[in-house]
Amino acid sequence: MSKAAAQAKKSEGNNFFKAKSYEQAIEKYTEAIALDPSDVTFYSNRSACYAALGKWTEAAEDGRQCIVTDKSFVKGYFRAALAHQALGNLEAASEAVKRGLGIDSTSADLKRMSKEIDESSRMKKVDAMIAQAEKQLASSDVTGAYKTLDNALRLDPTNSMLNRMMDKVRPKFEMAEKHRMASLDPKERLKEEGDTLFKAANFEGAIKAYTKCLDSISDKSSPLALKCYGNRAACYKQLSNFDGTIEDSTNVLEYKPDDVKALMRRAQAYEACERYKSSLQDVRQVIAYGVDVVGKPTYDLANGMQHRLNRVIQQLRSG
Repeated sequence: MSKAAAQAKKSEGNNFFKAKSYEQAIEKYTEAIALDPSDVTFYSNRSACYAALGKWTEAAEDGRQCIVTDKSFVKGYFRAALAHQALGNLEAASEAVKRGLGIDSTSADLKRMSKEIDESSRMKKVDAMIAQAEKQLASSDVTGAYKTLDNALRLDPTNSMLNRMMDKVRPKFEMAEKHRMASLDPKERLKEEGDTLFKAANFEGAIKAYTKCLDSISDKSSPLALKCYGNRAACYKQLSNFDGTIEDSTNVLEYKPDDVKALMRRAQAYEACERYKSSLQDVRQVIAYGVDVVGKPTYDLANGMQHRLNRVIQQLRSG
C-alpha cells in the first residue's frame, strides 16, 4: 500500500515538475520518500528540482542519497556531480563522474560533464597560478614568478594575460639567471648545464654534463654528487638504459637509503630487466613510508607496481 501511495505522490510531483512548480514538486517527492525511502527515483527527481531552484547543496545531498540507495543508478552520479560542479567542488564532482563512468562508460551526460570539469579544473589552476605569480612579483621573486608562469602556460598557452606577464618577467629572469650562473662554482655550473639539457630532452648531452661534474667531485657522497647521480639515472631511464639507471640510483641510495625517487627509478628499471623480486623489494619500501610521506601519485604508482609484480612472480612460480 505504501509503495503505491508513494508512486502516486511521485506522479503528483512529476506534474508539478513539468509545470515548473518546483517547490510543490519537492513537497510531493518528500512525501513519496517518507512512504518509501527505497525508491531511488524519488531522490533523483527531488535533486533535479533543487537544481532548478539553484539550491545546489540540497541537490548534492539528494544526489549522494541516490548513490547510497542504489550504487548502480547512474543518474545519481550525474545529479551529485552536477551539484558539486555548481558549488565549485570540482574534486567531488570529478570523483562522482569517475564512479558513474565506472558503472556505465557510455553515458553521454557523464562523458560531457567529465570534459567540462577537466576544463574548469584547468582554468581554476591557471587563475591560481596567475594570482601566485602576481604575489611573487610583488615580493621581487622573479625566478619563482617565471617558473609559475611557465607552468601555467603549459596548461593554457594562448592565455593573453599569462603571455603579457611572461613578456615582462622573461627578460628579468634571464638577466638574473645569467648573473646566477656566472657566480656558480664550476662544478655547480656543469650540473646546471646538465639540468638545462635534460629539460630540453637532450638526454645524451645531459649525461655528459653530469658525468663531467661527477668526475670533478672527489667526495661522491656530497649533495652535489648525489644530485648528479640522481639526475643521470633519470636520463638513463629516459633512454631505456636500465643498467645505468640501476647503478646510479644505487649510488644515491648508498648514502640516502630513503630517497623515494631513487627507489622508484630503480624499481622500474629492475622490472624492465625482469628482476621482479628486487623491484618488489623497492616498491614495498616506498609503500612502507606511507602516502603522507611519498605523496599520493607516487604511492598509487608503487601500489600498482606491487600488485603487478606479485602477479608476475606468482605466475612464474606456478609456471
